[in-house]
Parts: sequence; structure tokens; C-alpha cells
Amino acid sequence: MVMDSDATRNEGSDDTDFSFAFNDSTFSDRIIQLEIMNDLFEVCSNVESCFTSANRTNRNEWRREDIQKDNDFFLEQPNVDDCAPHKHQDAEVEAMVEASTTGYVAANADEIANFHMDYSAVVKVKTLYVSSAILAVKSLFFYKLFSNGMMESKQKHIILRITASEEAPFMELLKFMYNSSLNVTSPPSLLDVLMAADKFIVASCMRYCIRVLLNIPMKLEYALLYLELPYSVVMDDVVLPLIVAAKQYLVSRYKDIIKHREELMGFPLAGVVALLSSDELQVASEDVVCDFMLMWARTQYPRLEERKEVIRAKLIPFIRFPYMTCRKLKMVQSCNEFEHEVTSKLVFDALYFKAQAPHRKRILAAESTSINRFFIERSYKYRPIKIVEFEFPLQQCVVYLDLRREECANLFPSGQVCSQAFQLGGHRFFLSAHCSMDQQSFYHCFGFYFGMQEKDSANFSVEYEFAVRSRPTLEYISKYKGNFIFTGGRAAVGYRNFLSTPWTSFMAEDNLFFINGVLHLRVEITMRN
Repeated sequence: MVMDSDATRNEGSDDTDFSFAFNDSTFSDRIIQLEIMNDLFEVCSNVESCFTSANRTNRNEWRREDIQKDNDFFLEQPNVDDCAPHKHQDAEVEAMVEASTTGYVAANADEIANFHMDYSAVVKVKTLYVSSAILAVKSLFFYKLFSNGMMESKQKHIILRITASEEAPFMELLKFMYNSSLNVTSPPSLLDVLMAADKFIVASCMRYCIRVLLNIPMKLEYALLYLELPYSVVMDDVVLPLIVAAKQYLVSRYKDIIKHREELMGFPLAGVVALLSSDELQVASEDVVCDFMLMWARTQYPRLEERKEVIRAKLIPFIRFPYMTCRKLKMVQSCNEFEHEVTSKLVFDALYFKAQAPHRKRILAAESTSINRFFIERSYKYRPIKIVEFEFPLQQCVVYLDLRREECANLFPSGQVCSQAFQLGGHRFFLSAHCSMDQQSFYHCFGFYFGMQEKDSANFSVEYEFAVRSRPTLEYISKYKGNFIFTGGRAAVGYRNFLSTPWTSFMAEDNLFFINGVLHLRVEITMRN
């Protein structure tokens, strides 16, 4: 038996090259009768009845359950090359062994009893001479097949049935078990072999395929192929580096989803999910991500019921509801393309998050996992805000903007950051922070403003107050109050040197306005007739 670590080290070396024994009766103790039948859709009326790569995900669901019941097997077996603990289950191998006498490889005994195969589906038969020792040391499937103690394990003649599309990958896999190398080099062909290696539990071949694929320059067509592998294959630790590389490629190329929106409308589900799950999207706000997701779903799934199911099960988990505006959250609540029960909880959680103190938000974000990114903030072009609105006795709002120290540092020497838009009195406003020169151009300083986005509007007056939270009281301190008349067109009001200090003093460690690394800003705006 070859140890797994030794097998990894020797893959491709002359020491493990048994090519001379391949399909040679002199060096073989078993015969495999390989029956090749028409592909799945031509043979089976019930897709779940056939054992091919197309229904691999369902089979692996019961695989994972059975492995918990059969851990003793793995503990008792020698530490062989590819017979080490694996996600595939002994129950599956035993079921396939039981079926081998009939020639039909099924997922369980009930299927064998209930499914009557049309033998006219077999289009070709191959006779292969194999060494049980070589196959067993490379494949957990064949190890169990030859050693389970049942009658079939003692038989010299074994019947295996595969589909026509699986023939070439299976033959490549069989040769690999003899010489630890493959003749195929293109990504589609390597993926076919990878699927066969996953099916027959040849871990060394899976490692080989992934290593070769990672060395091939990534292309869009390849990245989408990798991401569309079955879930059971994608979640294998050996395959994960390839999936990560594919996701990184897509995100680096399409992080501006609005710029590439037309092209992305034709993307498959797996590609869109890879983008939506990324923290690196360059979007104005989470509202844009939600709108993009809805637009793609409407394009790909015209039928409402099908679209609702895909949104609920596949897309909604990747939308960061806590960073959507309240206006967009209201839209989600009333949109018939979302399941009301699901979105009600998500909207509640989002509003609860918005009401949390900054330190509590950081805790929630830190507790997020690599899969659940609900509380993780993306690289938004417009910073999220909290807003409290009043309609009576006056139209008024209080807007809160928090900036991290590193965000402020990135403004130097002439940067700007803007908030998400908010509405008051039928007008759209925003907040902005700048690094600019003071009025005498002596030094850089921190500026803070609020402005109106609309190009044309009637004249109106506002009353405002700017404030910042400060130590040691941790209370908001009013910095400026005043009145301003908007006379139409875009305009902004604020203060070039908001904190009355040079930039170097503003960014100093002992600055009283940074509390746990966060600058807390507040603007109160009241509409006046």
C-alpha cells in the first residue's frame, strides 16, 4: 500500500508507472465488462434512477449521512494513497457492488427492484483487463468493491455500466490509475476526468486535475465552467482553490457591475452568485446590487413563480440588507418578486442593525462567516447613513455619518467621500467629506458639507446644524448653525475647515474626535417655507 503523502510526492514519477500492465491479461486478475449506454436523457424516464454525473448532488446528500454511520471502516483501514477518509460513502460503494451482478449501477436497492433497464440502451461493450491491487490502491470505490467480503468481491468478472459521455473520461481515469498522468490538457476534458475521479473516488487524480487547471491561464469561459461544477464537487477541499481562483477572476473583471450590466445579463446563475457574494464590488450602494439582481432574474426567469423561487433560494442570501437605504427596504417589502415571510425578517434584521451602536455593528460584522456576509460592508462609492425623519410640526431630519480613521486618511491630499442620498421635503440631499486647503491655502484640513442633488428645483430655505461627537463626554458637540436658501441647481453648504485644525492634527492619535477609530458626524436639517 502507498501512503497518501508518498503518493502525492511520487505522482507522475517512473516509480508509479504501471502502464505496461494496462489492459494486459498477463498482469491482471480481474475483467471489467464496461457497458456503455445512451446518455441519461435518452434512457431514463426518472432522472433520479440513474447514476451519472448529472444527479451527483442528490446522491451525495445521502452519502454525507451514511459516512457518520460507518466511521469505523475508515478507522480500521490502512492509510492508503486514495483510500484515506473521504467525503464519499461506503454505503454507496456497497450499493453499487450489490447492483453489479445485474449490470446496472444504482443508488440503492429499491431502485434496482423498481427500475427495469432497457438493454437496447447499451450501445457498446468493452472488455478490460485490470489489476485489482492497482485499482484498489488508487480508488476507494474499487477498494470496497474488491474487499467487502460479499460474493461480488470474489468474482473475477465485473460488470460496470456508464453513459456514452462518461466513456472517454473513465478510460483516462483508468489509465491514470496505472501511470499517474493524463493525456488530456483542455479544461473541459480535465473537468470531465475530475468528475469521473470524484465519482470513483480517486483523490490523487482529482489533485492532479486541479493542479493542471490552476496552471492554465484563466479565461471567462473557464471560470464559468469551474463555478458550474456540481455542489458536491465544488465543496471538496481539493477543488476549492480552483473555485476561489475563478471567483477572483470574475470579480476583478466585473466588479463594476453597472458598467458591465448588459454583458452580465447573459451570465449563468453560478457567475452572478460569485459576483454578489464578493465584498469588492464597486457600486454606489447596496441598492444598486439589489436592482441588478432583480434585473438579471427578470431577464433569465420570465415566469414569476420560477423567478421568486430562484431569488429566495439562490440570490437573496447574497444581498446585504443592512446597507440598503430605508427607501429601498420599503420597496423590497412591497415587491411581489420577494417572498414576504423571508424579506420581512431580513428587513427587520437590517433596521435593527442600522439602530445599533457602531461598536455593536463591528461585533456583528466580525461574527460573519466566509459564507454569510450579511453584516459585511462592501466597497461602496457612497457611504451608508442613519437618518431620523420628522413630518410634524416641521419637516425635519437628523442624519448620521460615521467615517473610519482609515477612510479619512485616504482622503489626503484632495479626496472626497459622499454619503447615500436621503430625501426631505421632496428633495434629494447628500453629505460629503473632503480634504482640501484652508481658506488662506496654508495647510490641508477636513471639510464637511451637505448638498442637494437636483439640477432644477424651486427656491426653498433650510435651517441646519452641524455636530461631531467628542471625547471625553462622548456627546455630540454643535459646531455650526445657520440658514441657507437653495435657489435651484446643485448646491452645497458646509465648512472647509470643519474642525478648525490642520490635517496633521486632525489625523493625530490623540485627536478627541476619533472614538475607537471612528469619526461620528451629524447634520440636522429643517425645511422652512
